[in-house]
Amino acid sequence: MEQLFQRLDDLYHEMVDIRRHLHQNPELSFKEVKTPKFIAEYHRKLNHDVRMGVGGRGVVAKLYGAKPGPTIALRADFDALPIQEQNDVPYKSKIEGVMHACGHDGHTAELLVLAKVLNSLKDELAGTIVFIHQHAEEMQPGGAIAMIEDGCLEGVDVIFGAHLLAPLSYGTIGYHSGPFMSATDRFSITLQGKGGHGGLPHHTKDTVVSASQLVLNLQQIVSRRVAPLEAAVLSIGNFVAHNAFNVIADTAQIDGTVRTFSEDVQLLIKSEMERIIKGTCMAADIDADFKYFHGYPTVVNHETETCFLSDIAKDVIGVRHVLEIPPEMRGEDFAYYLQCVKGTFFYVGAGNGDEATSYPHHHPKFNIEEKAMLIAAKTFGKAVFAYSERYNQSTRLV
Repeated sequence: MEQLFQRLDDLYHEMVDIRRHLHQNPELSFKEVKTPKFIAEYHRKLNHDVRMGVGGRGVVAKLYGAKPGPTIALRADFDALPIQEQNDVPYKSKIEGVMHACGHDGHTAELLVLAKVLNSLKDELAGTIVFIHQHAEEMQPGGAIAMIEDGCLEGVDVIFGAHLLAPLSYGTIGYHSGPFMSATDRFSITLQGKGGHGGLPHHTKDTVVSASQLVLNLQQIVSRRVAPLEAAVLSIGNFVAHNAFNVIADTAQIDGTVRTFSEDVQLLIKSEMERIIKGTCMAADIDADFKYFHGYPTVVNHETETCFLSDIAKDVIGVRHVLEIPPEMRGEDFAYYLQCVKGTFFYVGAGNGDEATSYPHHHPKFNIEEKAMLIAAKTFGKAVFAYSERYNQSTRLV
Protein backbone atom coordinates (compact mmCIF):
# COMPACT_ATOMS: atom_id res chain seq x y z
CA MET A 1 0.00 0.00 0.00
CA GLU A 2 2.93 2.30 0.66
CA GLN A 3 3.95 1.97 -2.98
CA LEU A 4 0.43 2.89 -4.14
CA PHE A 5 0.33 5.98 -1.95
CA GLN A 6 3.83 7.10 -2.96
CA ARG A 7 3.11 6.81 -6.68
CA LEU A 8 -0.07 8.82 -6.27
CA ASP A 9 1.89 11.48 -4.38
CA ASP A 10 4.44 11.57 -7.21
CA LEU A 11 1.68 12.14 -9.77
CA TYR A 12 -0.29 14.70 -7.78
CA HIS A 13 0.91 17.47 -10.10
CA GLU A 14 -0.61 15.60 -13.06
CA MET A 15 -3.88 15.22 -11.17
CA VAL A 16 -3.98 18.98 -10.65
CA ASP A 17 -3.11 19.66 -14.30
CA ILE A 18 -5.93 17.39 -15.50
CA ARG A 19 -8.43 18.90 -13.11
CA ARG A 20 -7.54 22.44 -14.19
CA HIS A 21 -7.66 21.53 -17.88
CA LEU A 22 -11.16 20.11 -17.42
CA HIS A 23 -12.15 23.09 -15.31
CA GLN A 24 -11.20 25.44 -18.14
CA ASN A 25 -13.12 23.36 -20.68
CA PRO A 26 -16.42 22.36 -19.04
CA GLU A 27 -19.28 20.70 -20.92
CA LEU A 28 -22.93 20.53 -19.99
CA SER A 29 -24.90 17.35 -19.31
CA PHE A 30 -25.74 15.36 -22.46
CA LYS A 31 -23.54 17.74 -24.49
CA GLU A 32 -20.17 16.30 -23.51
CA VAL A 33 -17.95 15.80 -26.57
CA LYS A 34 -14.34 16.77 -25.83
CA THR A 35 -14.32 15.45 -22.25
CA PRO A 36 -15.12 11.81 -23.08
CA LYS A 37 -12.55 11.91 -25.91
CA PHE A 38 -9.94 13.21 -23.46
CA ILE A 39 -10.79 10.45 -20.97
CA ALA A 40 -10.76 7.69 -23.56
CA GLU A 41 -7.42 8.82 -25.00
CA TYR A 42 -5.85 8.82 -21.53
CA HIS A 43 -6.93 5.22 -20.93
CA ARG A 44 -5.87 4.13 -24.41
CA LYS A 45 -2.35 5.34 -23.73
CA LEU A 46 -2.37 2.94 -20.78
CA ASN A 47 -3.49 0.11 -23.10
CA HIS A 48 -6.73 -0.30 -21.20
CA ASP A 49 -9.78 -1.86 -22.81
CA VAL A 50 -11.82 1.26 -23.68
CA ARG A 51 -15.40 1.69 -24.84
CA MET A 52 -16.83 5.11 -25.73
CA GLY A 53 -20.45 6.16 -26.20
CA VAL A 54 -21.64 3.96 -23.36
CA GLY A 55 -25.24 4.91 -22.66
CA GLY A 56 -24.79 7.92 -24.91
CA ARG A 57 -21.65 9.79 -23.88
CA GLY A 58 -20.11 7.67 -21.12
CA VAL A 59 -16.70 6.01 -21.17
CA VAL A 60 -15.84 2.63 -19.64
CA ALA A 61 -12.24 1.44 -19.35
CA LYS A 62 -11.01 -1.88 -17.97
CA LEU A 63 -7.71 -2.84 -16.39
CA TYR A 64 -6.97 -6.54 -15.99
CA GLY A 65 -4.77 -7.52 -13.06
CA ALA A 66 -2.19 -10.28 -13.33
CA LYS A 67 -3.92 -12.36 -10.65
CA PRO A 68 -7.47 -13.74 -10.44
CA GLY A 69 -9.91 -11.79 -8.32
CA PRO A 70 -13.15 -9.80 -8.25
CA THR A 71 -14.38 -7.20 -10.71
CA ILE A 72 -14.40 -3.84 -8.96
CA ALA A 73 -16.03 -0.74 -10.47
CA LEU A 74 -14.99 2.82 -9.63
CA ARG A 75 -17.19 5.65 -10.86
CA ALA A 76 -16.52 9.32 -11.57
CA ASP A 77 -18.83 11.83 -13.28
CA PHE A 78 -17.61 14.55 -15.64
CA ASP A 79 -20.41 16.98 -16.60
CA ALA A 80 -20.55 20.66 -15.64
CA LEU A 81 -23.31 23.16 -14.83
CA PRO A 82 -24.92 26.15 -16.62
CA ILE A 83 -23.28 28.69 -14.28
CA GLN A 84 -21.09 31.70 -15.11
CA GLU A 85 -17.88 31.34 -13.09
CA GLN A 86 -16.89 34.26 -10.86
CA ASN A 87 -13.60 32.87 -9.55
CA ASP A 88 -10.46 34.85 -10.32
CA VAL A 89 -8.10 31.94 -10.93
CA PRO A 90 -5.68 31.13 -13.79
CA TYR A 91 -7.74 28.07 -14.70
CA LYS A 92 -11.10 29.87 -14.85
CA SER A 93 -13.67 28.42 -17.25
CA LYS A 94 -13.19 29.49 -20.86
CA ILE A 95 -16.78 28.62 -21.76
CA GLU A 96 -19.30 31.39 -21.29
CA GLY A 97 -22.05 30.41 -18.86
CA VAL A 98 -20.66 26.94 -18.13
CA MET A 99 -18.66 25.94 -15.06
CA HIS A 100 -17.50 22.95 -13.05
CA ALA A 101 -19.28 24.14 -9.92
CA CYS A 102 -19.68 20.74 -8.26
CA GLY A 103 -16.26 19.06 -8.37
CA HIS A 104 -16.77 16.64 -11.25
CA ASP A 105 -13.53 17.87 -12.82
CA GLY A 106 -11.76 16.68 -9.65
CA HIS A 107 -13.60 13.34 -9.70
CA THR A 108 -12.35 12.67 -13.23
CA ALA A 109 -8.78 13.77 -12.54
CA GLU A 110 -8.42 11.59 -9.45
CA LEU A 111 -9.78 8.51 -11.20
CA LEU A 112 -7.58 8.94 -14.29
CA VAL A 113 -4.38 9.28 -12.28
CA LEU A 114 -5.39 6.36 -10.06
CA ALA A 115 -5.89 4.32 -13.25
CA LYS A 116 -2.32 5.13 -14.28
CA VAL A 117 -0.93 4.10 -10.89
CA LEU A 118 -2.96 0.88 -10.75
CA ASN A 119 -1.75 0.10 -14.26
CA SER A 120 1.84 0.40 -13.04
CA LEU A 121 1.00 -2.08 -10.27
CA LYS A 122 -1.02 -4.53 -12.37
CA ASP A 123 1.39 -7.39 -11.70
CA GLU A 124 0.28 -7.18 -8.07
CA LEU A 125 -3.35 -6.52 -8.92
CA ALA A 126 -5.96 -9.26 -8.47
CA GLY A 127 -9.07 -9.12 -10.61
CA THR A 128 -10.46 -6.53 -13.00
CA ILE A 129 -10.91 -2.82 -12.40
CA VAL A 130 -13.75 -1.12 -14.28
CA PHE A 131 -13.40 2.66 -14.53
CA ILE A 132 -16.86 4.11 -15.12
CA HIS A 133 -16.67 7.70 -16.38
CA GLN A 134 -20.23 8.91 -16.35
CA HIS A 135 -21.80 11.76 -18.25
CA ALA A 136 -24.86 13.82 -17.23
CA GLU A 137 -25.09 13.33 -13.48
CA GLU A 138 -26.44 16.87 -13.06
CA MET A 139 -29.49 16.54 -15.32
CA GLN A 140 -32.27 14.00 -15.04
CA PRO A 141 -32.71 11.29 -16.19
CA GLY A 142 -28.93 11.24 -15.70
CA GLY A 143 -26.28 9.16 -17.37
CA ALA A 144 -26.09 6.27 -14.90
CA ILE A 145 -29.26 4.46 -15.90
CA ALA A 146 -28.39 4.58 -19.61
CA MET A 147 -24.85 3.34 -18.96
CA ILE A 148 -26.19 0.46 -16.88
CA GLU A 149 -28.62 -0.47 -19.66
CA ASP A 150 -25.63 -0.41 -22.03
CA GLY A 151 -23.75 -2.95 -19.90
CA CYS A 152 -21.30 -0.91 -17.80
CA LEU A 153 -21.95 -3.15 -14.76
CA GLU A 154 -21.66 -6.45 -16.60
CA GLY A 155 -19.74 -8.88 -14.38
CA VAL A 156 -19.13 -6.25 -11.67
CA ASP A 157 -18.99 -7.60 -8.11
CA VAL A 158 -18.85 -4.30 -6.24
CA ILE A 159 -18.87 -0.58 -6.96
CA PHE A 160 -17.43 2.40 -5.11
CA GLY A 161 -18.19 6.06 -5.72
CA ALA A 162 -17.23 9.28 -3.98
CA HIS A 163 -18.01 12.98 -4.08
CA LEU A 164 -15.60 15.76 -3.19
CA LEU A 165 -17.61 17.80 -0.70
CA ALA A 166 -16.71 21.42 0.01
CA PRO A 167 -18.80 21.75 3.21
CA LEU A 168 -16.79 18.86 4.68
CA SER A 169 -13.30 19.82 5.87
CA TYR A 170 -10.21 18.54 4.08
CA GLY A 171 -8.91 15.30 5.57
CA THR A 172 -12.36 13.96 6.41
CA ILE A 173 -14.11 10.89 4.99
CA GLY A 174 -17.88 10.88 5.51
CA TYR A 175 -19.91 7.69 5.20
CA HIS A 176 -23.36 6.35 6.02
CA SER A 177 -24.84 2.87 5.81
CA GLY A 178 -28.35 2.48 4.43
CA PRO A 179 -30.39 5.38 2.97
CA PHE A 180 -27.85 8.16 2.49
CA MET A 181 -29.12 10.61 -0.13
CA SER A 182 -32.76 11.33 -0.93
CA ALA A 183 -34.91 10.73 -3.97
CA THR A 184 -34.98 13.92 -6.05
CA ASP A 185 -38.33 14.67 -7.68
CA ARG A 186 -39.34 17.92 -9.33
CA PHE A 187 -42.66 19.52 -10.17
CA SER A 188 -44.12 22.27 -12.30
CA ILE A 189 -47.42 24.08 -11.76
CA THR A 190 -48.88 26.48 -14.33
CA LEU A 191 -51.81 28.60 -13.18
CA GLN A 192 -54.10 30.06 -15.84
CA GLY A 193 -56.37 32.90 -14.79
CA LYS A 194 -57.61 36.05 -16.44
CA GLY A 195 -55.25 38.98 -16.52
CA GLY A 196 -56.22 42.59 -16.56
CA HIS A 197 -55.72 46.10 -15.28
CA GLY A 198 -54.12 46.40 -11.84
CA GLY A 199 -56.64 49.10 -10.94
CA LEU A 200 -59.59 46.84 -11.74
CA PRO A 201 -58.78 43.55 -10.00
CA HIS A 202 -62.46 42.61 -9.73
CA HIS A 203 -62.47 42.05 -13.50
CA THR A 204 -59.60 39.53 -13.30
CA LYS A 205 -58.81 36.09 -11.99
CA ASP A 206 -55.56 36.90 -10.21
CA THR A 207 -52.93 34.19 -10.67
CA VAL A 208 -50.34 36.05 -8.57
CA VAL A 209 -52.50 36.00 -5.44
CA SER A 210 -53.58 32.42 -6.10
CA ALA A 211 -50.03 31.23 -6.73
CA SER A 212 -48.84 32.98 -3.56
CA GLN A 213 -51.58 31.27 -1.58
CA LEU A 214 -50.64 27.96 -3.20
CA VAL A 215 -46.99 28.31 -2.14
CA LEU A 216 -48.08 28.76 1.47
CA ASN A 217 -50.61 25.93 1.31
CA LEU A 218 -48.08 23.49 -0.13
CA GLN A 219 -45.73 24.14 2.79
CA GLN A 220 -48.30 22.63 5.14
CA ILE A 221 -47.89 19.20 3.55
CA VAL A 222 -44.56 18.49 5.23
CA SER A 223 -45.42 20.25 8.49
CA ARG A 224 -48.94 18.83 8.88
CA ARG A 225 -49.36 15.72 6.72
CA VAL A 226 -45.98 13.97 6.92
CA ALA A 227 -45.17 12.19 10.18
CA PRO A 228 -42.62 14.20 12.22
CA LEU A 229 -40.08 11.35 12.26
CA GLU A 230 -40.15 10.99 8.46
CA ALA A 231 -37.71 13.04 6.36
CA ALA A 232 -39.24 15.18 3.64
CA VAL A 233 -38.65 18.48 1.85
CA LEU A 234 -40.92 20.45 -0.47
CA SER A 235 -39.20 23.55 -1.79
CA ILE A 236 -40.28 26.15 -4.33
CA GLY A 237 -37.34 27.23 -6.44
CA ASN A 238 -39.05 29.29 -9.12
CA PHE A 239 -42.06 31.63 -9.14
CA VAL A 240 -42.70 33.60 -12.33
CA ALA A 241 -45.62 35.89 -13.10
CA HIS A 242 -43.84 38.53 -15.14
CA ASN A 243 -45.79 41.57 -16.20
CA ALA A 244 -45.91 45.35 -16.11
CA PHE A 245 -46.29 46.95 -12.67
CA ASN A 246 -49.94 47.85 -13.32
CA VAL A 247 -51.04 44.61 -14.99
CA ILE A 248 -52.34 41.51 -13.20
CA ALA A 249 -50.68 38.47 -14.76
CA ASP A 250 -52.69 36.09 -16.89
CA THR A 251 -50.50 33.10 -15.92
CA ALA A 252 -48.11 32.16 -13.14
CA GLN A 253 -45.49 29.43 -13.09
CA ILE A 254 -44.23 27.61 -9.98
CA ASP A 255 -41.41 25.05 -10.07
CA GLY A 256 -39.87 23.14 -7.21
CA THR A 257 -38.48 19.94 -5.79
CA VAL A 258 -39.63 17.18 -3.46
CA ARG A 259 -37.04 15.19 -1.50
CA THR A 260 -37.91 11.98 0.36
CA PHE A 261 -36.40 8.71 1.55
CA SER A 262 -39.61 6.68 1.79
CA GLU A 263 -41.73 5.74 -1.23
CA ASP A 264 -44.85 5.97 0.95
CA VAL A 265 -43.98 9.55 1.91
CA GLN A 266 -43.17 10.35 -1.72
CA LEU A 267 -46.62 9.14 -2.86
CA LEU A 268 -48.35 10.93 0.03
CA ILE A 269 -46.77 14.26 -0.88
CA LYS A 270 -47.69 13.92 -4.55
CA SER A 271 -51.29 13.04 -3.65
CA GLU A 272 -51.57 15.94 -1.20
CA MET A 273 -50.14 18.34 -3.77
CA GLU A 274 -52.84 17.31 -6.25
CA ARG A 275 -55.56 17.85 -3.63
CA ILE A 276 -54.24 21.24 -2.46
CA ILE A 277 -53.70 22.56 -5.98
CA LYS A 278 -57.22 21.56 -6.97
CA GLY A 279 -58.76 23.15 -3.88
CA THR A 280 -56.78 26.39 -4.04
CA CYS A 281 -57.52 26.90 -7.71
CA MET A 282 -61.19 26.00 -7.33
CA ALA A 283 -61.55 28.67 -4.66
CA ALA A 284 -60.05 31.27 -7.01
CA ASP A 285 -61.85 29.99 -10.12
CA ILE A 286 -58.63 29.50 -12.05
CA ASP A 287 -57.15 26.49 -13.86
CA ALA A 288 -53.96 24.63 -13.03
CA ASP A 289 -51.69 22.27 -14.95
CA PHE A 290 -49.68 20.13 -12.51
CA LYS A 291 -46.77 18.02 -13.67
CA TYR A 292 -44.76 15.80 -11.31
CA PHE A 293 -41.50 14.23 -12.44
CA HIS A 294 -39.90 11.34 -10.56
CA GLY A 295 -36.15 11.87 -10.39
CA TYR A 296 -33.26 9.85 -9.01
CA PRO A 297 -34.16 7.25 -6.39
CA THR A 298 -32.73 7.17 -2.87
CA VAL A 299 -29.04 6.33 -2.58
CA VAL A 300 -29.00 3.25 -0.34
CA ASN A 301 -25.51 2.16 0.68
CA HIS A 302 -24.94 -1.53 1.38
CA GLU A 303 -23.97 -2.18 4.99
CA THR A 304 -21.07 -4.61 4.50
CA GLU A 305 -19.38 -2.50 1.83
CA THR A 306 -19.91 0.72 3.79
CA CYS A 307 -18.35 -0.80 6.92
CA PHE A 308 -15.48 -2.07 4.78
CA LEU A 309 -14.90 1.38 3.29
CA SER A 310 -15.03 3.19 6.63
CA ASP A 311 -12.59 0.66 8.08
CA ILE A 312 -9.94 0.89 5.35
CA ALA A 313 -10.24 4.69 5.12
CA LYS A 314 -8.74 5.06 8.59
CA ASP A 315 -5.37 3.93 7.28
CA VAL A 316 -5.27 6.23 4.26
CA ILE A 317 -2.46 8.77 4.50
CA GLY A 318 -3.93 12.27 4.79
CA VAL A 319 -7.20 11.17 6.36
CA ARG A 320 -7.67 12.78 9.77
CA HIS A 321 -11.27 11.88 10.50
CA VAL A 322 -13.59 9.10 9.35
CA LEU A 323 -17.09 10.13 10.35
CA GLU A 324 -20.51 8.58 10.05
CA ILE A 325 -22.67 11.44 8.88
CA PRO A 326 -26.47 11.70 8.84
CA PRO A 327 -28.49 11.23 5.64
CA GLU A 328 -28.85 14.30 3.42
CA MET A 329 -31.43 15.70 1.05
CA ARG A 330 -28.94 15.93 -1.81
CA GLY A 331 -29.49 13.61 -4.76
CA GLU A 332 -27.24 11.37 -6.87
CA ASP A 333 -27.90 8.98 -9.74
CA PHE A 334 -25.26 6.70 -8.24
CA ALA A 335 -28.42 5.26 -6.65
CA TYR A 336 -29.05 3.27 -9.83
CA TYR A 337 -25.71 1.45 -9.59
CA LEU A 338 -26.46 0.43 -6.01
CA GLN A 339 -29.80 -1.02 -7.09
CA CYS A 340 -27.88 -3.41 -9.36
CA VAL A 341 -24.73 -4.36 -7.44
CA LYS A 342 -23.49 -4.01 -3.89
CA GLY A 343 -21.33 -1.05 -3.01
CA THR A 344 -21.16 2.30 -1.27
CA PHE A 345 -20.99 6.03 -1.98
CA PHE A 346 -19.03 8.30 0.35
CA TYR A 347 -17.87 11.88 0.78
CA VAL A 348 -14.31 13.19 0.70
CA GLY A 349 -13.86 16.52 2.48
CA ALA A 350 -12.71 19.24 0.07
CA GLY A 351 -13.26 22.34 2.19
CA ASN A 352 -10.36 24.72 2.62
CA GLY A 353 -11.37 25.79 6.12
CA ASP A 354 -11.63 29.48 5.17
CA GLU A 355 -15.20 30.76 5.45
CA ALA A 356 -14.35 33.87 3.45
CA THR A 357 -13.36 31.84 0.38
CA SER A 358 -15.51 28.74 0.89
CA TYR A 359 -18.64 28.55 -1.24
CA PRO A 360 -21.28 25.83 -1.57
CA HIS A 361 -21.70 23.48 -4.51
CA HIS A 362 -23.42 25.02 -7.56
CA HIS A 363 -22.22 28.52 -6.58
CA PRO A 364 -20.39 30.68 -9.19
CA LYS A 365 -17.41 30.93 -6.80
CA PHE A 366 -17.32 27.25 -5.89
CA ASN A 367 -13.85 25.72 -5.63
CA ILE A 368 -12.19 22.78 -3.90
CA GLU A 369 -9.08 22.06 -1.88
CA GLU A 370 -7.27 20.17 -4.62
CA LYS A 371 -5.33 17.96 -2.21
CA ALA A 372 -8.67 16.27 -1.46
CA MET A 373 -8.37 14.58 -4.86
CA LEU A 374 -5.29 12.78 -3.58
CA ILE A 375 -7.17 11.47 -0.55
CA ALA A 376 -10.02 10.27 -2.77
CA ALA A 377 -7.62 8.47 -5.13
CA LYS A 378 -5.77 6.84 -2.24
CA THR A 379 -9.03 5.68 -0.66
CA PHE A 380 -10.22 4.20 -3.94
CA GLY A 381 -6.82 2.54 -4.47
CA LYS A 382 -6.72 1.05 -1.00
CA ALA A 383 -10.28 -0.19 -1.44
CA VAL A 384 -9.26 -1.99 -4.64
CA PHE A 385 -6.40 -3.91 -3.05
CA ALA A 386 -8.13 -4.56 0.28
CA TYR A 387 -11.36 -5.72 -1.33
CA SER A 388 -9.52 -8.07 -3.70
CA GLU A 389 -7.62 -9.58 -0.80
CA ARG A 390 -10.77 -10.04 1.27
CA TYR A 391 -12.69 -11.43 -1.71
CA ASN A 392 -10.01 -13.99 -2.53
CA GLN A 393 -9.73 -15.05 1.12
CA SER A 394 -13.47 -15.65 1.36
CA THR A 395 -13.43 -17.57 -1.92
CA ARG A 396 -10.65 -19.84 -0.66
CA LEU A 397 -12.57 -20.44 2.54
CA VAL A 398 -15.61 -21.55 0.58
